[in-house]
Amino acid sequence: MTESQHTAHTSQLGPDGLPRIRELLDTAFDGDFSDEDWDHGLGGVHSFLDDEKGLAAHGSVIMRRVLHGGRSYRVGYVEAVAVRADRRRQGLGGRVMAALEHVIDEAYEFGALSASDEGAALYLSRGWQVWPGRIEALSPDGVVHLAEEEGTTYVRPAAGRELPDPAQPLIFDWRDGDVL
Repeated sequence: MTESQHTAHTSQLGPDGLPRIRELLDTAFDGDFSDEDWDHGLGGVHSFLDDEKGLAAHGSVIMRRVLHGGRSYRVGYVEAVAVRADRRRQGLGGRVMAALEHVIDEAYEFGALSASDEGAALYLSRGWQVWPGRIEALSPDGVVHLAEEEGTTYVRPAAGRELPDPAQPLIFDWRDGDVL
């Protein structure tokens, strides 16, 4: 099957782009893709592949602020990665990730994402690694520990850069819904 790959900012997706992506995500996540999850994947750069049946794969990278060791980092945070059920295990997720990793390499200090059990193998195979340190968030009530995110938060250095020292926590910016 022949695919065409595209990379575009949310603002460039046109009137049909966003509904097509939302439909893929709702289907791929068996209806377990909330409005907050949808909102988290918008406002950044999307990579997606079309085939003869329509949208086959998607992912986006958005900017997040992460505090670490007294410094604020611009982080490329990967969201909304999905492949249509009939196209899984054919390399489409890897192609989407390659485009998103290029964006991270060119625009951010490092990449981060929260992986499901099903998605972890893809990220590990591409050189992403589980953050071995503490995960926190700057909530409306101050800094809170996100113990449930430890072990599922993956990071990847941008090209030519190093990851922060895991002896200090990553403190993510706050958002509605799942913080990571």
